[in-house]
Amino acid sequence: MKSFGLIGYPLEHSFSKSYFENKFLNENIKDVEYLNYECQNLDELFNSNKILKLEGFNITAPYKESIITFLDKLSHEARTIGAVNCVKKVDNKLIGYNTDYIGFFHSIKPKLNSFHKSALVLGNGGASKAVTYALNKLNIKYKIVSRNSSFDYTDLNKKCFKKYQIIINCTPLGTFPNIQDFPKIPYQFLSEKHLLFDLIYNPKISRFLELGIEKNCKIQNGMEMLRIQAEYAWIIWNNKKYTY
Repeated sequence: MKSFGLIGYPLEHSFSKSYFENKFLNENIKDVEYLNYECQNLDELFNSNKILKLEGFNITAPYKESIITFLDKLSHEARTIGAVNCVKKVDNKLIGYNTDYIGFFHSIKPKLNSFHKSALVLGNGGASKAVTYALNKLNIKYKIVSRNSSFDYTDLNKKCFKKYQIIINCTPLGTFPNIQDFPKIPYQFLSEKHLLFDLIYNPKISRFLELGIEKNCKIQNGMEMLRIQAEYAWIIWNNKKYTY
């Protein structure tokens, strides 16, 4: 029996376990399991024997950056991004990868128009690092908006929204069950030219996206990004070559 898993906290509403279990069933993949490892302390988890049995595992919030200190090696992309969401065990060594950026790249690219040249990235955590890496690959300029950065939410105005016509929510605001939460941006300056991308997938239409719909914006939730990053994790765990 091959074992894979997900590490994070909390995991009550996580995507990965149900996704992989459905994949195993639908594709008739035998002798494999996918387990959740909900933990509040990475040291305790890695000092136990639980991780040793896994062939590979996914990492979700809040550990995409702090997991790095527990790994033996990083892929070029993971090292550059500074965040890991996929780990593979090779000869008892743990190798970190980032497939989030691949998921974001492929899910946003079909939504882009020729005038989508610049993006506002809301949040500066591990997910936003993968997003900005993908934006660089797409030749899209970006500005990170965060309460802890030199450019914060109070700097957003009509002129800013005219320049940045892609707005990406990399914060957890609006995630189930807190579905009435949303990033505090001046939605009155949105237009039909704006593309709003929310990494949240539950609910399918977050309050952030609802407010965009009211202004006739193009929208995209995080489900396709999650599906793609999961598929690329599976490819990595099974030693398949890939290009994105």
